[in-house]
Amino acid sequence: MTILDGKALAAKIKEETAKTTAALAAEGKRQPCLAVILVGEDPASQIYVRNKHNDCVTTGIKSLMHTLPKDITEDELLSLIDKLNADDTVDGILVQLPLPKHLNEEKVTERISVNKDVDAFSAANVGLITLGKAGFKPCTPAGIMRLLEEYGIDIKGKECVVVGRSNIVGKPMALLLLAAGGTVTVCHTKTADLSFHTKRADILIAAAGKADLIRGDMIKEGAVIVDVGMNRKDGKLCGDVNFEECVPKASYITPVPGGVGPMTRAMLLENTLTAYKFSK
Repeated sequence: MTILDGKALAAKIKEETAKTTAALAAEGKRQPCLAVILVGEDPASQIYVRNKHNDCVTTGIKSLMHTLPKDITEDELLSLIDKLNADDTVDGILVQLPLPKHLNEEKVTERISVNKDVDAFSAANVGLITLGKAGFKPCTPAGIMRLLEEYGIDIKGKECVVVGRSNIVGKPMALLLLAAGGTVTVCHTKTADLSFHTKRADILIAAAGKADLIRGDMIKEGAVIVDVGMNRKDGKLCGDVNFEECVPKASYITPVPGGVGPMTRAMLLENTLTAYKFSK
């Protein structure tokens, strides 16, 4: 059994990103720039945004932080996005989700320019993923694909089961696996006889957001297990996969934390560099 070490691979990607930005600086070119908008004071969102800011600082990407009050009007938020869209020195724009309930997340997401949508949440970018023409790929699915590639895990012809159907992870994950030649089944928490599907999986992606959803008797010998879940159990962080039960049967498995999470942030840096190239 091999641990899929997302933390180590993310460190390597950050190192490569830093070399790229250093080369740009040596040529007298401007820094790539990521603008992050945080509305309100959600503790988890604050941590995510702080980590993203630190990643930018350590890799030579300029980080523009916009911290807004939770009662900001939708028009004020959209006006800020319009301003950032028009700013040629801003390459990527990210609005940290979730937003306060009085703000329409879809409307806000769609307001971001397609070429600056580094989360790849807009309908246009999702459509490009479907067509296999994506400039940006959503950070978590893209990070998983990079992790599988790093460990030489071939997807072609494999039975791939994705448990979770969110627009952020489950659906784009299925599309990327399909594009790579996998035979893909998408399940979720309401799937009848979930284990029937998970037991067939050569590659299992667990992204439903439910602790211990995947038990040891639900996977087959030699399966590749990728755990996207970020849950709390007994005060500790855990995934959707019961790690202890699945380790003896898995050929590869991601830990929580230290697996998918660091890769998500690393892909955000790569998407920002891609957006920088779009601006040329």
